[in-house]
Amino acid sequence: MKYDIVIVGAGASGLMLASLLKNRKICLLESNAKIGAKIRVSGGAKCNVTNKYMSEKHYLGHQTFVHNILKNFDQHDLLAFFNQHHVKPKIVEKIVKGTYFCNSAQEVTDMFSKLISHVDLKLNCELKEVTYNQEYTLHTSKGKIECEHLVMASGGLSYPSLGASSIAFDVAKQFGHTVQRLSPALVGFTVQKEQFWFKQLSGLSLPALVKVGNKEFEGSFLFAHKGCSGPVILNASLFWEKGQLSIDFLPQKALEKFMKSNKHISSALPLPKRFVSEFLKSVELKDQPISALNNEEKNKLMLLKNYTFSPAGNFGYTKAEVTKGGVCTLEIDELTLQSKLQKNLYFLGECLDVTGELGGYNFQFAFSSAVSCSKSI
Repeated sequence: MKYDIVIVGAGASGLMLASLLKNRKICLLESNAKIGAKIRVSGGAKCNVTNKYMSEKHYLGHQTFVHNILKNFDQHDLLAFFNQHHVKPKIVEKIVKGTYFCNSAQEVTDMFSKLISHVDLKLNCELKEVTYNQEYTLHTSKGKIECEHLVMASGGLSYPSLGASSIAFDVAKQFGHTVQRLSPALVGFTVQKEQFWFKQLSGLSLPALVKVGNKEFEGSFLFAHKGCSGPVILNASLFWEKGQLSIDFLPQKALEKFMKSNKHISSALPLPKRFVSEFLKSVELKDQPISALNNEEKNKLMLLKNYTFSPAGNFGYTKAEVTKGGVCTLEIDELTLQSKLQKNLYFLGECLDVTGELGGYNFQFAFSSAVSCSKSI
């Protein structure tokens, strides 16, 4: 079967592109049994589609490239598109400031199902190999498919249970592209022996401010049986390479104002007693009246405002929301998303070396890159 355009991947970028391309013979390949696998589980099944505070500053990647993609189709354009099709996202700031959520992820996939009715959708279809001779031949689990334009919108390696694969990166390498080092991102951290006390608090969450490099994030910190997670850690994981993180367990509060208290540490501080108990054990400090502490003991307590540690690693792709790294954007035309190395080959969304913070940033980039591609293809 021959098509004008084949799109590989029915995620956010693939669905958006397919919905915008009319009057063309289009095939959309998806390895799963349903479209939008990641959309369905995102944001607690409510799909966090974008953010009020959209800017390239919330992305890891080439800033000019990201800026130009977002400028071409920003959060206001995306919200207008959704509203036009009777999906009305609203700001819910419980987890990340400015995040827009839909009523349900199902309404997003239902919307796209209607918008791609003109497309030949092939579900449970795995792309195994691509060859090129003036046009593309795709060798799939359902036979050969030919096309003039090939669009790789198949995402990254995160969530293998949702059908994630390396196919976009394999195709990129095949045609001479550089694939920047891949790693799990927006993911929890495992810890060294010195932080095993975190594991004793598994399930407990509290507000914290985390600094990594020149970035800082404030939000919920979750102690986990493997180490630590929660929105503030997921964001920090995007910018962490190696070395230390710093945690302030009393954000927006000065510890000095508690120092004259005659109450025991566990009673005086506005922190869960369970947390205080484990923290004090970890720094070898007795629970005693704060006013009785000597200078050395006060310095130990001050670690609550600047607790540094080096993660041992992370929870891996099975728990990661996105893949960091990807196809080098210097080799991609920022106006069209077409490869600069190979005619009529395009890369969209997560497979590119652009990764956003938590809070709708990755979906916005996926949708925006699809719109740029649609205008040229």
